[in-house]
Amino acid sequence: MLNPQSQKVFVTGGTGFIGAHLVRLLLQQRYTVKALVRPSSNLDNLRSLDVEITQGDLNDPNLWQQMAGCQYLFHVAAYYSLWQTDKELLYRHNVLGTRNVLVAAQKAGIERTVYTSSVAAIGVGSSGKVVDETHQSSLEKLVGDYKKSKYLAEQAAMQAAATGQEVVIVNPSSPIGSLDIKPTPTGDIILRFLRRQMPVYLNTGLNFIDVRDVAWGHLLALQRGKSGDRYILGHQNLTLKQLLDQLAQITNLAAPQRTVPAWLPLNVAWIDEKILAPLGKSPSVPLDGVRMAKQLMYYDASKAVRELGLPQSPVQAALKDAVDWFVNQGYVN
Repeated sequence: MLNPQSQKVFVTGGTGFIGAHLVRLLLQQRYTVKALVRPSSNLDNLRSLDVEITQGDLNDPNLWQQMAGCQYLFHVAAYYSLWQTDKELLYRHNVLGTRNVLVAAQKAGIERTVYTSSVAAIGVGSSGKVVDETHQSSLEKLVGDYKKSKYLAEQAAMQAAATGQEVVIVNPSSPIGSLDIKPTPTGDIILRFLRRQMPVYLNTGLNFIDVRDVAWGHLLALQRGKSGDRYILGHQNLTLKQLLDQLAQITNLAAPQRTVPAWLPLNVAWIDEKILAPLGKSPSVPLDGVRMAKQLMYYDASKAVRELGLPQSPVQAALKDAVDWFVNQGYVN
């Protein structure tokens, strides 16, 4: 790698949770940053930063013109939804958008791309088995159109790498920390805990990581990653109960003690999406979200630790950062 001071980086998704931390890290490491944003984007996460902002769309055939003059690309942007009615949007943004971004990168002379996939694209092991980058659930077994769209987008990145384009793939698990502006599903768990809206919990489990470590994982992938390879950016496998107990220690608020059988939220979600939503009612529980939560989503990030030097900061510190940020930003009340 050349001196970062002479390097210009193009970032999609810089207004989001992971992207905002990545932009800050790139600036700290003295890269010049140009960020693609949608005209309707909330720019709060980029305010007061020394970033060149350009408005555009992932599917713009002339996107390469906005990338011209940049050496590297971080394609972080993605559309996230677990609602079945958003199927077309998921494929348009995540699959077609990624294909177009990769074509634009090649046309613009981008030397190396880091594509942000997700552990969602890898799938899960049977009966809670911990899996690594060598695992792949079949497309049919991936729950919901979000996971399917991320799998297909990742396939596009791998195909680009197979033809000689420099593309490294990173697969974040569930990041935790500040700047979770939307918020993400993990942020939503923290918020519902803080708002006392979680009297019961599902027996499920996830892999968690400090979002700042995810940002470092992206930069390390640019510097050290192998083109065509994927790297899980994760850290600690925890049950939802263990996460809630950690939140209880941080906040001195009581953690829920009762579990709820999966059939109950499944029935609620089915009624919400299949019956009430078509009648014009706003659904509250996504069916695919409940179906996902029935699976233990545990991952092994040792490849990224070994080959990239991925940091493994304490998850509890990231939880405290998230709690403090949500409270200070007025999300709780």
